[in-house]
Parts: sequence; structure tokens; C-alpha cells
Amino acid sequence: MTERTSPAATAEPGVARLLPWPGEDGGPAYLTPCGGDGRLAALADEVERAQLASGAEVACCARPLIVEPEVTVRELRWTALRLLECLLDALRVAESRGARLTGEAVGRG
Repeated sequence: MTERTSPAATAEPGVARLLPWPGEDGGPAYLTPCGGDGRLAALADEVERAQLASGAEVACCARPLIVEPEVTVRELRWTALRLLECLLDALRVAESRGARLTGEAVGRG
């Protein structure tokens, strides 16, 4: 299987791809460089597109709610949680794509 829980688990040269979903242990999941053009990579691409589209939709819907003077605290809290989820998805996509562009390992400081 090409999915890994750590980029250090692969001996192949190159950069492990950070996948847009968590691994079995809840931590980051990676795709080894040799698995970069297969079905799992295509699925990851589709999930990333859906995550970014969802973020754009949530941001669009949140804008009028945030400026509404009669919005409740509960509505604002729910909106903030959705925006946070979208932001975290977008940051993961950016980290994964940035690492692939620069050739740097993901998740290592």
C-alpha cells in the first residue's frame, strides 16, 4: 500500500505527499513518491479541489452573516467553526502543494 503515516517510513528518494485526510491514527497521512500518479493521488487531487471549493462557498455564505447586526452568538460560533475547518483544510492543501513544488519534506521542522 502506498499510504504512509510518516514521510520517514519511505526509502524512495523524493517527497512524500501530504494527503488531504488524516491517517488511521488521526495524524498526517502521506503518499510515497512512487505512488504519485495512481488512483490514490487522483482521489487526493479531487478531495483537495472539493475542500477548496467548500471553503470558498462557506466564506461566501459567512460574509453576510458576520455583518448582520442581529446575528446570535450561537450563529457566529457555528460560522466560526465552519470557517476554521475550511481554513485548516486549505492550510493542509497549501502545505502539501508547497512541499511538492519546492521538493521539501512535509511535516519536518
